[in-house]
Amino acid sequence: MKRFKIYTLGCKVNQYETEAVEELLEKEGYILDPDDEADVVLINTCTVTNESDRKSRQIIRRHKRKNPDCKVVVFGCYAQVAREEVAKIEGVDLVLGTKNRRDIPEHLTSLFEGAEQIIDVESHEPGEAFETLKIKEIEGRTRAYMKVQDGCNQYCSYCIIPYARGFIRSRDLEESVQEAERLAKNGFKEVVLTGIHIGSYGKDLEGDLGLIDLIEAIAGVEGIERVRLSSVEPMTITEDFLSRVEKLENFMPHFHLSLQSGAAKTLRAMNRKYTPEDYRETVERIRRVYPDAGITTDVIVGFPGETEEDFEESYAFVEEMAFSDLHVFPYSQRRNTPAAKRSDQVPGEIKKDRAARMIELGKAMRREFIGTIAGKSYPVLFEEEKDGLFFGYTPNYLRVGVASDENIQNALEYVTIVKENDDIILGHMGKE
Repeated sequence: MKRFKIYTLGCKVNQYETEAVEELLEKEGYILDPDDEADVVLINTCTVTNESDRKSRQIIRRHKRKNPDCKVVVFGCYAQVAREEVAKIEGVDLVLGTKNRRDIPEHLTSLFEGAEQIIDVESHEPGEAFETLKIKEIEGRTRAYMKVQDGCNQYCSYCIIPYARGFIRSRDLEESVQEAERLAKNGFKEVVLTGIHIGSYGKDLEGDLGLIDLIEAIAGVEGIERVRLSSVEPMTITEDFLSRVEKLENFMPHFHLSLQSGAAKTLRAMNRKYTPEDYRETVERIRRVYPDAGITTDVIVGFPGETEEDFEESYAFVEEMAFSDLHVFPYSQRRNTPAAKRSDQVPGEIKKDRAARMIELGKAMRREFIGTIAGKSYPVLFEEEKDGLFFGYTPNYLRVGVASDENIQNALEYVTIVKENDDIILGHMGKE
């Protein structure tokens, strides 16, 4: 029996695809083995920044040095946009991009039979079908990610992902429901719908389908007690969207609304499709329906051309939004994108300083949000036990720890929020 190990860089979509490839290989008789002496090493790459490319190359070379006799398979976003560069790395046997992952077992058979290096990277074309990578057999956990969309048509000026992932394409609704049913049968109670640009779900399918239709369908699956969304654009959350999800008891009110900057000029330079005013209206709309909603976001600081005044404008807007959590990234150049070619790059020390200030703001907003819900009770789905506490997430996506004499792993129980202690939110069982 051949053994394999797999390494994943990047986003939740990559993690989902890695699990699907694992299952695909196991069905062909391969054995998952984290040992450095595996017969096959697969690296699922990321290309969101130049640093992501560097890490991908580093991991490829490191595994080949540790295990010179293994077959090295490189796939994912970096392989899609830089196939020739990846193929030239010493020891790479198979290069795939973000298509044809189901052909990996067949290619491995050819390699073990003596074939030379195989490069199977196809360009993405308009109208191509969603490549379904099914996950059926996973078990023993509480929360599952389900990939329901791929590709992006937005072309933000700092982003390479549309080139790596291609045009938008959606997973068939019925097929998505069937996977949710399989997950429920394997004991999963929570499904997180994910994709590259999930708000575009359905735009390429026949009929008048949208993301809200998919959410309603998944929420109706017996055994699925929670449905969450991954990152969405603010314009996805319309009045109609909220009026429909409000009726779903198992829809979780956590919205990761992509922001990137609170400065109007910077948003235009990024080629984002909304203004700060649009974003503010979305946040207000959500809070009218879900006063305790968890609203989180990503912010880039030091984008090319960002002045101190622009940063202050962004900082003030972020502070006004009172997010429950904040992910901050200093702008990192990605070659072959318009932003990387600009001559007005912000010096590294300035980016570092702005990131530190924004991070501190994020911490303060998180503490304030926790303070507003202290004493309130929420249902928590417990996922793990660690250091004598059981941990799980509230509907608005706060990780809470409680003590319990009983094993409450994978149980959905009411918890009253008590306090935050060393960045851990603590609660006690039951309602107040």
